[in-house]
Amino acid sequence: MSKLSHYDDSGAARMVDISAKAPTARVARAHAFVRMSPEVLAALPNNPKGDPLEVARIAAILAAKRTWELIPLCHQIPLAQVDVDFRIEASGIRVFTVVVCAAGTGAEMEALTAASVAALTIYDMTKALDKAIEISELYLLSKSGGKSGDYERSTNA
Repeated sequence: MSKLSHYDDSGAARMVDISAKAPTARVARAHAFVRMSPEVLAALPNNPKGDPLEVARIAAILAAKRTWELIPLCHQIPLAQVDVDFRIEASGIRVFTVVVCAAGTGAEMEALTAASVAALTIYDMTKALDKAIEISELYLLSKSGGKSGDYERSTNA
Protein backbone atom coordinates (compact mmCIF):
# COMPACT_ATOMS: atom_id res chain seq x y z
CA MET A 1 0.00 0.00 0.00
CA SER A 2 1.22 3.49 -0.85
CA LYS A 3 1.90 6.12 1.76
CA LEU A 4 -0.88 8.68 2.29
CA SER A 5 -0.01 11.69 0.16
CA HIS A 6 -1.84 14.37 2.13
CA TYR A 7 0.63 14.25 5.03
CA ASP A 8 4.23 15.38 5.19
CA ASP A 9 6.99 13.39 6.92
CA SER A 10 6.10 14.94 10.29
CA GLY A 11 2.41 14.02 9.96
CA ALA A 12 1.11 17.52 9.19
CA ALA A 13 -1.66 17.84 6.62
CA ARG A 14 -0.57 19.26 3.28
CA MET A 15 -1.86 19.88 -0.20
CA VAL A 16 -0.01 17.64 -2.65
CA ASP A 17 2.27 19.50 -5.05
CA ILE A 18 1.18 18.55 -8.57
CA SER A 19 3.11 21.32 -10.36
CA ALA A 20 5.54 18.86 -11.98
CA LYS A 21 2.80 16.52 -13.20
CA ALA A 22 1.75 16.86 -16.81
CA PRO A 23 -2.00 17.02 -17.39
CA THR A 24 -3.42 13.70 -18.58
CA ALA A 25 -6.91 12.59 -19.55
CA ARG A 26 -8.78 11.30 -16.51
CA VAL A 27 -12.25 9.87 -15.96
CA ALA A 28 -13.89 9.01 -12.64
CA ARG A 29 -17.26 7.33 -12.10
CA ALA A 30 -19.17 7.19 -8.80
CA HIS A 31 -22.41 5.80 -7.41
CA ALA A 32 -24.91 6.51 -4.63
CA PHE A 33 -28.26 4.97 -3.72
CA VAL A 34 -31.33 6.74 -2.33
CA ARG A 35 -33.61 4.19 -0.70
CA MET A 36 -37.26 5.23 -0.53
CA SER A 37 -40.71 3.73 -0.36
CA PRO A 38 -42.76 2.88 -3.46
CA GLU A 39 -45.18 5.65 -2.44
CA VAL A 40 -42.45 8.29 -2.58
CA LEU A 41 -41.19 6.93 -5.90
CA ALA A 42 -44.71 7.10 -7.31
CA ALA A 43 -45.01 10.73 -6.21
CA LEU A 44 -41.84 11.91 -8.01
CA PRO A 45 -43.62 13.22 -11.13
CA ASN A 46 -46.02 15.29 -9.00
CA ASN A 47 -43.47 17.08 -6.83
CA PRO A 48 -44.55 20.73 -6.39
CA LYS A 49 -40.88 21.78 -6.14
CA GLY A 50 -40.20 20.47 -9.67
CA ASP A 51 -38.66 17.28 -11.03
CA PRO A 52 -36.38 16.04 -8.22
CA LEU A 53 -34.09 14.20 -10.64
CA GLU A 54 -33.50 17.21 -12.87
CA VAL A 55 -32.83 19.44 -9.88
CA ALA A 56 -30.47 16.77 -8.50
CA ARG A 57 -28.66 16.62 -11.85
CA ILE A 58 -27.96 20.37 -11.77
CA ALA A 59 -26.95 20.20 -8.09
CA ALA A 60 -24.52 17.37 -8.84
CA ILE A 61 -22.88 19.28 -11.68
CA LEU A 62 -22.51 22.38 -9.52
CA ALA A 63 -21.10 20.29 -6.66
CA ALA A 64 -18.50 18.66 -8.90
CA LYS A 65 -17.37 22.11 -10.05
CA ARG A 66 -17.01 23.28 -6.44
CA THR A 67 -15.43 20.19 -4.86
CA TRP A 68 -12.16 22.04 -4.33
CA GLU A 69 -14.05 24.48 -2.07
CA LEU A 70 -15.67 21.71 -0.02
CA ILE A 71 -12.86 19.20 0.49
CA PRO A 72 -9.95 21.02 2.17
CA LEU A 73 -6.96 19.53 0.32
CA CYS A 74 -8.50 19.06 -3.14
CA HIS A 75 -7.10 20.91 -6.12
CA GLN A 76 -9.23 23.04 -8.37
CA ILE A 77 -9.22 21.13 -11.65
CA PRO A 78 -10.64 22.08 -15.04
CA LEU A 79 -13.62 19.81 -15.61
CA ALA A 80 -14.37 18.95 -19.21
CA GLN A 81 -17.58 17.05 -18.52
CA VAL A 82 -19.87 16.08 -15.66
CA ASP A 83 -22.61 13.60 -16.47
CA VAL A 84 -25.31 12.43 -14.07
CA ASP A 85 -27.72 9.56 -14.65
CA PHE A 86 -30.44 8.00 -12.52
CA ARG A 87 -31.93 4.53 -12.48
CA ILE A 88 -35.26 4.15 -10.71
CA GLU A 89 -35.68 0.77 -9.03
CA ALA A 90 -38.41 -0.73 -6.86
CA SER A 91 -36.60 0.31 -3.66
CA GLY A 92 -35.16 3.67 -4.69
CA ILE A 93 -32.98 5.64 -7.07
CA ARG A 94 -29.43 4.82 -8.15
CA VAL A 95 -27.26 7.82 -8.94
CA PHE A 96 -24.36 7.47 -11.38
CA THR A 97 -21.88 10.26 -12.04
CA VAL A 98 -19.03 10.61 -14.53
CA VAL A 99 -16.41 13.34 -14.37
CA VAL A 100 -13.91 13.91 -17.19
CA CYS A 101 -10.90 16.21 -17.08
CA ALA A 102 -7.37 16.74 -18.34
CA ALA A 103 -5.38 17.59 -15.25
CA GLY A 104 -2.40 16.76 -13.09
CA THR A 105 -4.63 15.03 -10.54
CA GLY A 106 -7.69 12.82 -10.69
CA ALA A 107 -11.39 13.54 -10.56
CA GLU A 108 -12.46 10.90 -8.03
CA MET A 109 -13.48 13.41 -5.39
CA GLU A 110 -15.49 15.40 -7.93
CA ALA A 111 -17.40 12.28 -9.03
CA LEU A 112 -18.06 11.26 -5.42
CA THR A 113 -19.12 14.76 -4.41
CA ALA A 114 -21.48 14.94 -7.38
CA ALA A 115 -23.07 11.59 -6.47
CA SER A 116 -23.50 12.55 -2.82
CA VAL A 117 -25.00 15.97 -3.57
CA ALA A 118 -27.39 14.47 -6.13
CA ALA A 119 -28.55 12.01 -3.46
CA LEU A 120 -28.89 14.77 -0.87
CA THR A 121 -30.91 16.87 -3.30
CA ILE A 122 -33.28 13.98 -3.99
CA TYR A 123 -33.71 13.63 -0.22
CA ASP A 124 -34.33 17.35 0.17
CA MET A 125 -36.98 17.37 -2.54
CA THR A 126 -38.84 14.33 -1.20
CA LYS A 127 -38.37 14.54 2.58
CA ALA A 128 -41.81 16.11 3.05
CA LEU A 129 -43.29 12.74 2.06
CA ASP A 130 -41.03 10.55 4.21
CA LYS A 131 -38.23 11.42 6.63
CA ALA A 132 -37.02 7.78 6.60
CA ILE A 133 -35.45 8.03 3.13
CA GLU A 134 -31.89 6.66 3.29
CA ILE A 135 -28.75 7.55 1.38
CA SER A 136 -26.25 4.72 1.11
CA GLU A 137 -23.76 2.96 -1.11
CA LEU A 138 -21.62 5.98 -1.95
CA TYR A 139 -18.52 4.67 -3.68
CA LEU A 140 -16.10 5.04 -6.57
CA LEU A 141 -16.99 2.79 -9.49
CA SER A 142 -13.87 3.41 -11.57
CA LYS A 143 -11.13 5.82 -12.43
CA SER A 144 -8.67 6.03 -15.28
CA GLY A 145 -5.56 8.05 -15.95
CA GLY A 146 -2.76 9.27 -13.77
CA LYS A 147 0.28 7.70 -12.15
CA SER A 148 -1.68 5.20 -10.07
CA GLY A 149 -3.31 3.74 -13.17
CA ASP A 150 -6.81 2.47 -13.68
CA TYR A 151 -9.22 1.20 -11.04
CA GLU A 152 -12.44 -0.75 -11.54
CA ARG A 153 -14.57 -1.59 -8.50
CA SER A 154 -14.99 -5.32 -8.04
CA THR A 155 -18.57 -6.51 -8.29
CA ASN A 156 -17.92 -8.31 -4.99
CA ALA A 157 -16.86 -5.14 -3.16
